[in-house]
Amino acid sequence: MAQDMPPRGGYEPVQYKRNLPAKGFRPGILLLGVGAVMGFGWYKLIGGIREANELAREKMWARINLIPLLQAEEDRDQVRRYWADQKREKELLGENTKVYNNERCVKGDENSGRNC
Repeated sequence: MAQDMPPRGGYEPVQYKRNLPAKGFRPGILLLGVGAVMGFGWYKLIGGIREANELAREKMWARINLIPLLQAEEDRDQVRRYWADQKREKELLGENTKVYNNERCVKGDENSGRNC
């Protein structure tokens, strides 16, 4: 029996690659597009950070400018409490109350009437 031989001129080449059209953008255009989107994002991010810093600075200056008002309010409250304590002390202890319950001369006691 004779062996089969290839035809004269050989077989046609086997097509193993797919013949598909290119889809999407070329890589260079895609890279430029992604770079443009990222650049715009960074621009907006930096603008937002600057605005947040400006708002924080404005808030800090508002608080700094309110400090004298708040301090005066606190001082008025302390004076009110002091006079309320003095009034309560007079009601409980009377007018001429000695701080110390002895006749010794104590430095800083103005009510003793003596020079120590």
